[in-house]
Amino acid sequence: MIQQIILATHNPHKLEEVRRILGSLGIDVIGASDLNLPDVAETGKTFYENALIKAQAAFKITGKPVLADDSGLCIPALDGIPGVYAARFAAAHGGYPAVFEYLNELLVGKSRAAYFICSMVLILAEGKVHTFEGRVEGHLNKLPSGTHTFGYDPIFVPEGYCETFGVLEADVKNKISHRARALAQLADFFRKNNFE
Repeated sequence: MIQQIILATHNPHKLEEVRRILGSLGIDVIGASDLNLPDVAETGKTFYENALIKAQAAFKITGKPVLADDSGLCIPALDGIPGVYAARFAAAHGGYPAVFEYLNELLVGKSRAAYFICSMVLILAEGKVHTFEGRVEGHLNKLPSGTHTFGYDPIFVPEGYCETFGVLEADVKNKISHRARALAQLADFFRKNNFE
């Protein structure tokens, strides 16, 4: 039975979201900051590669079950940007919320369809690597709204909803987000393999 997993992130928002979801399985989630793990350069060209880099680095140090993810916003009309460079793209254009205005300029006359994607890597032991992927479709609002979340959430409206991730309550987002969908696959994996 797995009782504890290290989440290879220093992002407190991400840690809180994962703790909420895996807590229902009785799994204690320890953040990278709790263990003073170093930041790892995300040099991959895909979400999967970045998640694998972070998971392997944390596993090498701790030798314990590790979960890592990489996620981001992709805008098809802009050839998929910001993609794996979501945080760096925002920083390069004034951070949040300045980057929202920059995106509005880029999207004049173009489709505002977008999706969030999350690639998750679980390492249970040496050579035992499992991957999960979640995706949520939607579109981008011109004006940000909401204070419940972070990053691009205040301008992203998930398909089937009228409000942004920044407005939707945590219990709703934790059922439909890209990370929630990847974590749901992880939870199913644990159940099917009798890890509970």
